[in-house]
Amino acid sequence: MDGAADTLAAAFRDYPFTRHTISADDHLARLREFQRLFLAEIGLPHGRVWVSDGLDAVAVWSTPDSGGAESVMADLLPTLVQLAGDRADAYASAEEAMERHRPTGPVWFLGTVGVRPGSRGRGLGRGVVSAGLREADAAGVPSFLETSAPENVGLYESLGFRATAEYDLPDGGPRTWSMLRPAGG
Repeated sequence: MDGAADTLAAAFRDYPFTRHTISADDHLARLREFQRLFLAEIGLPHGRVWVSDGLDAVAVWSTPDSGGAESVMADLLPTLVQLAGDRADAYASAEEAMERHRPTGPVWFLGTVGVRPGSRGRGLGRGVVSAGLREADAAGVPSFLETSAPENVGLYESLGFRATAEYDLPDGGPRTWSMLRPAGG
């Protein structure tokens, strides 16, 4: 799990959302712990995690059939706020804004996916995301994600996602896209 958290921290080092919602003070350590918690407390017990050979790419999903992810997130909130540091208010307002655009029905939620910077462009991210999409399709459930990187939108569209909302996060936050993919693509 530590290697997967390291990969995600490296992938998200300069990501607009995490730069906006996690303190610059010791940012990489805070970001790594945020990702480690998501892996350990959400992805592994309440979803699915896919990794590439060598842990160069990681995708973490929560699934509707595993139950409990929402209550765990509520329990983790004080820790996540602490990790956000002086960006705690921005984190809270961003989550509130994004919640309005999330589906209310069952979905496979791609909570985080990242590729080590030196391994990008080799299809590793597409591979770990596609593994989750196949499982969601087999379950007959749509998939959902959020991204704050404009360059990711086209990749996700090529995987069958369509933007359901495009908005700027409060407090000077980045533009964000909510994206949904119907079961079966």
